[in-house]
Amino acid sequence: MRSIGTTALSVFPIALGTNVFGWTADREASFAVLDAYVEGGGNFIDTADLYAYRVTGESTSELIIGEWLVKRGNRDSVVLATKVGMLEGFTGLAPATIRAAVEASLRRLRTDYIDLYWAHIDDQDTPLAETLAAFDALVREGKIRYIGASNYGARRLSEALTISDQEGLARYVALQQHYNLVERGYEGELRDVVAREGLSSTPWSSLARGFLTGKYRPGVTVDSPRAGAAGEYLNTEHGRRTIDALTKVAAERGVEPASVALAWLAAQPTVTAPIASARTTGQLQPLLTAAGLALSPEELRLLDQASRP
Repeated sequence: MRSIGTTALSVFPIALGTNVFGWTADREASFAVLDAYVEGGGNFIDTADLYAYRVTGESTSELIIGEWLVKRGNRDSVVLATKVGMLEGFTGLAPATIRAAVEASLRRLRTDYIDLYWAHIDDQDTPLAETLAAFDALVREGKIRYIGASNYGARRLSEALTISDQEGLARYVALQQHYNLVERGYEGELRDVVAREGLSSTPWSSLARGFLTGKYRPGVTVDSPRAGAAGEYLNTEHGRRTIDALTKVAAERGVEPASVALAWLAAQPTVTAPIASARTTGQLQPLLTAAGLALSPEELRLLDQASRP
């Protein structure tokens, strides 16, 4: 297990992303994935009020997770994270929006507290102090334990942390950002802020929309709603070079390329738990394997060099 920043949250090295629940994974499949994840030692579940809402008008992911938590009776053994700021009707981070959104998420998740509540976006139309004060009030009420920032830039994240310190408000403890072997823009000023301020990183799109699973090859048709976007990486020398190195290490280790890609990410400075999703238990297995896979310095160096743009 790993700690998120300096918090009391101890999490599995791979977070389970649930954006597919109620979209490409129905209730039964989602329950199976959740059960297998927990049986494999996992405890960190990441969702959002936005996920799969188009199906019912609200988050089917949160609804499915809430029903599963009640049926399994395991709420206190799970670290539960959800987000606010991007759902139609609840966009932005104004205090009234945050208050209404958290109550709706608590209802769908069938719980009275959220372990980690993410600002899904950086709302530049609402003063940071107002957003942070709203989060702080929810922490004091016990409805959320900690807060995180998703998709913030270095300057805004640093500014938010300074305001929290100056005003005595709840402080962001983690950052969720786009980061993987073929998307390495995080490495620089943003990572420096996270490291300096003692935050943790939980990257999203850790497998580059499935590209880093190794199933995308020239002439191969992949049945996935993300196939078009993932396949675009094949059109770059950088993408092809990364896949070659990834499959080489995976073959030598006797594991799936996805496991290696996640293990590389989990080994990067500031990263606590990459987020990856699975719509079947078969897709979940490489995620669980990654949690126990320690790459050698030579393997890390090979992947680092091959994946640099």
